Formats: sequence, structure tokens, C-alpha cells
Amino acid sequence: MKKAILLLVLGALLGGSAMAQVDWKTIQQAAALDSTNQKMIFVDFSTSWCGWCKRMDRETFNDQVVSAILNKYFVPVKFNAEGNDDFIWNGARFTGTPAHANGHPGTHQFKTIILGEKTGYPSFAIFTPQRTIMQILEGYQSAYDFQKILWYIVNNDYVRYSFDNYSQIFDEQIKPDMMRKLGLAR
Repeated sequence: MKKAILLLVLGALLGGSAMAQVDWKTIQQAAALDSTNQKMIFVDFSTSWCGWCKRMDRETFNDQVVSAILNKYFVPVKFNAEGNDDFIWNGARFTGTPAHANGHPGTHQFKTIILGEKTGYPSFAIFTPQRTIMQILEGYQSAYDFQKILWYIVNNDYVRYSFDNYSQIFDEQIKPDMMRKLGLAR
């Protein structure tokens, strides 16, 4: 009897603490997608030293709704903006930049081309399935704010609403349908 109770308690604790997981891909995996890909590509530009990036990983990307949106509607890519990965994206070759003389890592060429001179992390690029830039987002986002932003893009709600208007009606008019479409409605 004690074992059964212990197993039930342990199961409840583990089940309640399980976090949602984004199915992150590498940039090489996203670059290798063929023309049958119909999902937008979401690239998270981050660095190993970025505290706000780590907070987003811990809080925002572990949110059940955010991870469901990213996994269902995007090819989510985690990209080290100071890495040395070589790859081809839309026919262009990108290479990592060597470390500076002071030992600090260099900024990857892909980050510079896609985000320009914007240096804040985290930053995000959303590409169409054909790999053209659709949207650049910058800075830390809470899970709630990121749900709203991602769904605004996924659902093409930017065609119908200004983001201010959308934000005002999100909880009552938009979110219930979003939760149903994601299979998370209660």
C-alpha cells in the first residue's frame, strides 16, 4: 500500500513538473529542408553568455503554449550567434568568424547578414518556408507576450488587426481558439 501511494505521489510530482520542450533543430538541418517544407523557420540567435537568452530558455521556451506553437507551426532553430558552424542558406555560404585577438568569440557571419548591426540578444528571425525574412524580433519576451506575438504571425492576424488592438482582444477573443487549435483547451 505504501509503495502504491508513493508511486502515485511521485507520478503526480513528475507529471506536474514536466516542462514543455521545443524540438530545436540545427541551422544545418533547417538549411537542408527541401521545397516540400511548408513551415516557417524560427531562428533563435543567442550566445552562451547571454543571461536573457538563458532566462528565455528556462521560462519562455519551456512554456507549454510557446513550445506547442513553435513545434506545430515552425521549424525552430537554436543558433549560436558566436559559433563557427559552416552552412549554405539560400545558396549563400556562411562561415563562423574566428575569435578576436582578445580571445572573445567573433560574431557569426549569418547573424550579421540577417540581423544587421543589431547586437542585442536574444534576437529572433522568422523566415517564410522559402527562407525569405518575414520578421525580426528583439529582446527578452515573457511566455505570455511571446504566445501573443507568435500567434499573431502564425494566424496572419497582422492582416486584420493592429498589434495594439490584437493585444486588447487576445485573452477573450483570440486565445480560446488558439488553445483549441493547439489541443490545449481545458
